[in-house]
Amino acid sequence: MTDPSTTNAGIPVESDEHSLTQGDLGSIALHDHYLIEKMAQFNRERVPERVVHAKGSGAFGHLEITGDVSTYTKASLFQPGRTTPMVARFSTVAGEQGSPDTWRDPRGFALKFYTDEGNYDMVGNNTPVFFVRDPMKFQDFIRSQKRMPDSGLRDHNMQWDFWTLSPESAHQVMWLMGDRGIPRSYRTMDGFSSHTYQWINEAGDRFWVRYHFKTNQGIDFLTQEDADSLAGSDPDLHRKDLFDAIGEGNFPSWSFEVQIVPFAEAESYRFNIFDLTKTISQKDYPRIPVGTLTLDENPANFFAQVEQAAFEPSNLVPGVFVSPDKMLLGRVFSYADTHRYRIGTNYAQLPVNAPRSPVHSYSKDGSMRYGWNDPSMPVYAPNSYGGPAADPRYTDGKGWAAAGEQIRAPYELHPEDDDFGQPGTLYREVLDDAARARLAHNIAGHLDDGVTDEVLERVWVYLGNVDVDLSTAVQKELGVL
Repeated sequence: MTDPSTTNAGIPVESDEHSLTQGDLGSIALHDHYLIEKMAQFNRERVPERVVHAKGSGAFGHLEITGDVSTYTKASLFQPGRTTPMVARFSTVAGEQGSPDTWRDPRGFALKFYTDEGNYDMVGNNTPVFFVRDPMKFQDFIRSQKRMPDSGLRDHNMQWDFWTLSPESAHQVMWLMGDRGIPRSYRTMDGFSSHTYQWINEAGDRFWVRYHFKTNQGIDFLTQEDADSLAGSDPDLHRKDLFDAIGEGNFPSWSFEVQIVPFAEAESYRFNIFDLTKTISQKDYPRIPVGTLTLDENPANFFAQVEQAAFEPSNLVPGVFVSPDKMLLGRVFSYADTHRYRIGTNYAQLPVNAPRSPVHSYSKDGSMRYGWNDPSMPVYAPNSYGGPAADPRYTDGKGWAAAGEQIRAPYELHPEDDDFGQPGTLYREVLDDAARARLAHNIAGHLDDGVTDEVLERVWVYLGNVDVDLSTAVQKELGVL
């Protein structure tokens, strides 16, 4: 015998098919509560989609530490032999919920670790850099990648207009327009913290760190032509691939590695390591193996465990702190704020977001709150009745020294801090001839879709600043030369 259908309050109902009417031709009764509940619930079963990273996929897994980085951080999840449960969400950036997985776009690589010291979140991408270095420009950048207000269509002219007027975008544009701009699957792409973070060890010594997650499945990508075809025939390709692989026991994994920069060396390093448009040379600071990230459990409910998953770089555990990276500092506010808007004030109480360590917080009330403190606990601090108290030991000596007046200005330049140097190195020294040809082909195809002559003139200069050969190759693809 099957279980009876019930209302949301658990009350058994008499029919899943027929409304309560005044005879078979009469009006529907307003007091048919089950019908009203079903319609009202349906009308509200979607929350606002994310403004960015709207379409994504997720899975659960664990991080296993096999190396020893205790010299650099006291964070418990990074100690030798530690295994920490976690959830990951991969996503496209600019598209909406129903957009194809195979659009050319950076991919989000967001991780939430359920540590014994609280949740630790890393909100990264499958690229080590980003388009802008200051959060003041982030909103404008995203709008340039979205849709026009009149037609509701995406517009390549708008994108290139913004990029060519923002030279710091060149490094990320090279990544986006290259092979890694369309990964074959979420399993065959790397992940990066992109931002520089601060690590603090038991002695209070500080280090700068960037995270790398190198796919153990091997890097693989789609050509633009294959991606365009799959957008029509298999628009949920990446979501299906991840779910099916885990369901079949083919658990994807990534080697977790870090680059460590001694605290005092950042000031004199040839690049500004807090500039999100720059990488840290692996020749100068090689990657250090730390452990393995494995995904081995699919969500049981996509909405509850993926759509409602909320990642925020403000979730930092003892032994980890932020850096002077302006984009990171802006995101510390922005991510938590958007979660409050999108899924409610008490989003941290949702099971997928709830920490698996004790919570002793004075936060109270608000919409949809379903957890609360024992009534004997005071609702204010400080108090003399045994309520939790902040502990100065968690200061850790974290932070950094800064002086001077408050200003609106770019970072001070380091010896090699120009906007086109690293993109040029990527083009000349990292890509092979075939990859360079595909890059030029991809850019030409993108430009051949509504980009105006005025913007194109700036594009030739922009690409030429990366490498003259690249600008020439793109112009030849388009028949301009």
